[in-house]
Amino acid sequence: MMRNQQSAFTSERPTAAVGIIEFSSIAKGIEGADLMLKTADVRLLISRTICPGKHMSMIAGDTAAVRSAIDAAAEGAEREVVDTFVIPNLHPDVIPAVEGTVLYGEMDALGIIESFSVASLVEAADQAAKTAKVKLLEIRLAMAIGGKAFVTLTGEVAAVRAAVEAGAAKVSAKGLLVNKVVIANPRPEIVRDLI
Repeated sequence: MMRNQQSAFTSERPTAAVGIIEFSSIAKGIEGADLMLKTADVRLLISRTICPGKHMSMIAGDTAAVRSAIDAAAEGAEREVVDTFVIPNLHPDVIPAVEGTVLYGEMDALGIIESFSVASLVEAADQAAKTAKVKLLEIRLAMAIGGKAFVTLTGEVAAVRAAVEAGAAKVSAKGLLVNKVVIANPRPEIVRDLI
């Protein structure tokens, strides 16, 4: 586990593509992260253990380089790969939501998409943000939630419904959707305790 790692999200270089690979084995995950960095010119944004005893890495760079690095890591650990993805043009709300740095006020609606995998959830969050005028609030990645992941988002009720449906469809296509909800006019206590 990388302890004194700075937030790599604050890099000055723009991100053309982002990729995630999630492993069922911590050892293979660490090896996979090393292999990705040796395969292509990519930046390692996150490389850490996640519950329950898994490992995930998120990389950024040119789209072709990210695809090449993810493919190399997946080939080297075929049995231990839980999920992967590459998003060529990541929505700008995704990184702040992963970091948990989004501020919020009153909400017309609160949407939640829950997934069995980190990778599919980041894809869902990106799709949701690109589908309708919503604000991603938080993307919680498998820490203290049994290896699952979820995204919370807000906006007008109709926009939140459209975004949640689009994001949930992305996760459902992989068979990894746990649940999805839209709460109109959420109570402030719920929002305060959730985010």
